[in-house]
Amino acid sequence: MGILNVTPDSFSDGGEFTSLSKSIDRIGEMLEEGASIIDVGGESTRPGSEPVSLKDEINRVIPVIEKAKSEYPEAIFSVDTTKYEVAETALKLGVHFLNDVSGLQKVPEFAGLCAKYNAGYILMHSQGDPKTMQKNPSYNDVISEIYLFFEKKLKELNEAGVSSLILDPGIGFGKTLDHNIQIIAGLQKFSKLRHPILIGASRKSMIGKILNNRPVEGRLAGTIALHYHALMNGAGILRVHDVREAADSIRVFNSITHH
Repeated sequence: MGILNVTPDSFSDGGEFTSLSKSIDRIGEMLEEGASIIDVGGESTRPGSEPVSLKDEINRVIPVIEKAKSEYPEAIFSVDTTKYEVAETALKLGVHFLNDVSGLQKVPEFAGLCAKYNAGYILMHSQGDPKTMQKNPSYNDVISEIYLFFEKKLKELNEAGVSSLILDPGIGFGKTLDHNIQIIAGLQKFSKLRHPILIGASRKSMIGKILNNRPVEGRLAGTIALHYHALMNGAGILRVHDVREAADSIRVFNSITHH
């Protein structure tokens, strides 16, 4: 899954793809480099970020989706939003997945919305909202708490009639470095839930911390190493900025595991 942030303030690529033509070019580039899904988002969810108005988010996201759907009709798209109106407009345009960082906690109606448009849903675990989530995250047992959260929300989604579901434990969303490491190390425990697992750790601060406070632009090798470990532990989808490098690592992984 290739990330397209049409935001001025995302932690890694904010402001890079705010013009429509640049966004469309980037989507084409990511598909060429090996992305299977393009995830379009118009609100930064980095720690400490401010919420975005509905009008701003619609103006950022919808023109890109509209143009991308006509330019790349074969591609699979997801919309990364926690706003009902943004999600509904995108799903009406034929977006295939709703990527909800709040995991139905903000908008429980997302379950019915996805069922209505026959869209898939990416269920992500987060503790708190982006503005405050890294203040003091705490768990008794991070893996079992996320597992219970998934079980509860999967029940709601199944009852609503959503058939295509992806699980994302939410690296960096209300978690300390230690929590994030525990999640990657214990990822196999989520395979019992029988849904594909998505990991999004691309260029995130956990990698910076492991590498002695390395800045964002120096985290590529760390990202690939961490994502490769996630693949070994059962991850089925990687959400990444650096598509070519991730696609290469997946090809190597698949050729070895299917040998």
